[in-house]
Amino acid sequence: QVQLVESGGGLVQAGGSLRLSCAASERTFSNYAMGWFRQAPGKEREFVAAISWPAGRTEYVDSVKGRFTISRDNAKNTVYLQMNILKPEDTAVYYCAARKYTIVTVTTSWAYWGQGTQVTVSS
Repeated sequence: QVQLVESGGGLVQAGGSLRLSCAASERTFSNYAMGWFRQAPGKEREFVAAISWPAGRTEYVDSVKGRFTISRDNAKNTVYLQMNILKPEDTAVYYCAARKYTIVTVTTSWAYWGQGTQVTVSS
């Protein structure tokens, strides 16, 4: 069974940094693109960033470009989201997701999801 477990969320002041981690089962990680999504209260879940397998290509939503960096450590079956210069509008539950091979930004095209981790940015 596919399992994705996020960690690293928390409360941070505007301008600060956080690093999210998502640990995946080995069976999940190989040949899977990995992504991060977020959902703020009252809003739909949105694409944030994704990285292809093994790590040749990344993609970001415009609002986080230059501030967030997605990376993966294939030896540890872990994907990371380094978030810098955080803003109050980044406040959301962040979800890790996986799908076979290619990156897409459509939420419904991702097959597997973690349980989410809360990120709160205070002004």
